[in-house]
Amino acid sequence: MSEPEGSPPPGTAVPVFFLSDSTGISAETMGNALLLQFPERVFERTTIPFISTVEDARAAVALLDAAMDGPVTPLAFTTAAEDGIRAELATTRAPLIDFFDLHMNRVEETLGERGIRRAARLHGVGDVKRYNTRMAAVEFTIEHDDGASVRALDKADVILLAPSRCGKTPTSMYLALQHGLFVANYPLVEEDLEDSALPRPVRGYEDRCFGLTTTVERLSRVRNERRPGSSYAASTQVRWELRRAKDLFASHRIPVVDSSSKSVEEISAMILQTLKKNGGIASRQRRAAAQRPPTREDAQ
Repeated sequence: MSEPEGSPPPGTAVPVFFLSDSTGISAETMGNALLLQFPERVFERTTIPFISTVEDARAAVALLDAAMDGPVTPLAFTTAAEDGIRAELATTRAPLIDFFDLHMNRVEETLGERGIRRAARLHGVGDVKRYNTRMAAVEFTIEHDDGASVRALDKADVILLAPSRCGKTPTSMYLALQHGLFVANYPLVEEDLEDSALPRPVRGYEDRCFGLTTTVERLSRVRNERRPGSSYAASTQVRWELRRAKDLFASHRIPVVDSSSKSVEEISAMILQTLKKNGGIASRQRRAAAQRPPTREDAQ
């Protein structure tokens, strides 16, 4: 397909604004899902969160209109819910993609009622129970990062196993913060890989274990950035560790995700799908219910 007339030349950064009356995470997520379809384009992203008044919206419009006077036409994505704020944002001269307006009317028609049209703070503390669960999961995950603690592993929903620098920590934190999962990650060191048995701290928890692997080239490169020229980063050492880890995972039927070409979000999605398939999420919910104090409803 040829470039539309007046489009910015390839390599020129396109200004992109994410506008929200909350944190901006939803606007970023949905907007970036569309921008990913243009891999050859360069985008200069700006997030403007917590637009809570018409005055805030007017200030955002001023920024957008100033960008319109620049050499490249900007894009703006908004998830603002309050009608007055949305109306003010709509006065901008910049192209505005209003996700709320695109979808809310149809939801209201289907449900047969009008939504409250207020900032829902999807990623805030509106749902206190969910927020507290996520914070408890983050605390657990930090405590159990990189084998720092093996205490209370029976509370873990997921235990990530992998040689050093295969992506255990970012995946653990994403699962904890975004999904409220209690995640431990355990580094497979040479001593572990010389034995066909699972490391002693994680034995008995095979149903919660997931293995991460990568390519020799990528792992060697990542380790070289940390310890240049070391035996730790040598291709021969890396190749041996990855091969032994693969054998260990196979012998214990542990699901494996290759992190070499996948984002943290993709790795996490694959883990979540496996948990659902194996009933792990339901088990987690039953464990959480068993651990909470009894309520008045329970006694009735």
